[in-house]
Formats: sequence, structure tokens, C-alpha cells
Amino acid sequence: FEKLCSISLSHINVYACLVCGKYFQGRGLKSHAYIHSVQLSHHVFLNLHTLKFYCLPDNYEIIDSSLEDITYVLKPTFTAQHIAHLDKQAKLSRAYDGTTYLPGIVGLNNIKANDYANAVLQALSNVPPLRNYFLEEENYRRIQRPPGDIMFLLVQRFGELMRKLWNPRNFKAHVSPHEMLQAVVLCSKKNFQITKQGDGVEFLSWFLNALHAALGGTKRKKKSE
Repeated sequence: FEKLCSISLSHINVYACLVCGKYFQGRGLKSHAYIHSVQLSHHVFLNLHTLKFYCLPDNYEIIDSSLEDITYVLKPTFTAQHIAHLDKQAKLSRAYDGTTYLPGIVGLNNIKANDYANAVLQALSNVPPLRNYFLEEENYRRIQRPPGDIMFLLVQRFGELMRKLWNPRNFKAHVSPHEMLQAVVLCSKKNFQITKQGDGVEFLSWFLNALHAALGGTKRKKKSE
């Protein structure tokens, strides 16, 4: 889900409790995460930005290689070599819950009325040139955008979703598109929503044009790269 503190609803300095899965802000004395750790004796927290683990309320960093699977699920990475072999070596993966799945062919949670968007996002995730571009974050990480421009959020969230859909080390055989859809609602000025059915063809057209523009494309009628 969107990385917001479950109490303050802030997105700044948010930690995930690895016992119950809820999000809390801060880890200092009297912070929401600190209070949660004391009240419920939940002690292991993950900073959702730095991906570092901490023990609360003692407030020290935990360094343990056994936790790497968690950080990889939050932020999967793909090498050029891995991407080049995606379609050549289709291999079933086993999720943490015991189910098997084929990376790239996994479900997207239907939050409310977002199935029209899910269908489009899943289709686009299986277009190799588009998929390969977004799996490698370095392709667009350094693109400069004007101050205050929110449209690049679509690029970032779409890239994150692609990497999670193609992750061979998922905990479950389905992925939440919540943050991607939140970006869609914001960037489309609520023309496309989570709570209201939309037209898949209209969404596809808007989404591709928005991605193209956010990546530095123009409005001139020419072939998009």
C-alpha cells in the first residue's frame, strides 16, 4: 500500500513494523513507531526509504543477511543480462506462501473498481521493449524534469510495478498496484480513479501519452521511441 504512517498519514520518515505490517512515522523517542514498539512489544522496523532495519525502542540498526529477501521484494533490481534472458528461460518461481507463479504472469489486486486499469497495466508489462526499458531503472533515473512537475511520478511508479511483476522472489503470487494507481489518480486529475470504473482504451491512450511526455517526448505526431 501507499507508504503513509497509519496514524499521522505522513509519507516522511516512514517505518514498517515487521511483526504486524503497519506503517509508522519516525523511530525517535515519542515517535509513532517508538510508541508502537513499546505498547505491543513489536521490535523490528524497516525504513521504507533507506531500506535499513532497526530494533526499537533500543534504536539500533540491525544488519542481518537473512533480511535481504525483504528489501529485494520492496525494491527488485534487474541486470541487463537478466533482462535479456527473461523470454528465453521461463521458469516457475515459488512464493514465500508456497504457491508457484511465472514471473510477469501474476495477478494485480483489485482494490475497488480498478480492474480496467489492471488489465492495461498487465498487458503493457508483457510488451518486451516497454518492459525491458522500465525494468532497468538506470534508463530513466537521471531524466531532469521541471520543478513541481508531478507527471514523472507515473514513470517511477510504473517502473516499480514492472519490477515487482517480474520479480522471481515475490512473497506472494500477486502484487498490489496501489501506489501506481494513486499516481494515476493524481496525474490524470481524477479522470481515472480507483473507486470508479473507467474505459480501458481511454486509459491506455492517456497512459502511454503521459509516459511519453514525462520521458521527454513531444506532442508532435511522430513515432514514439
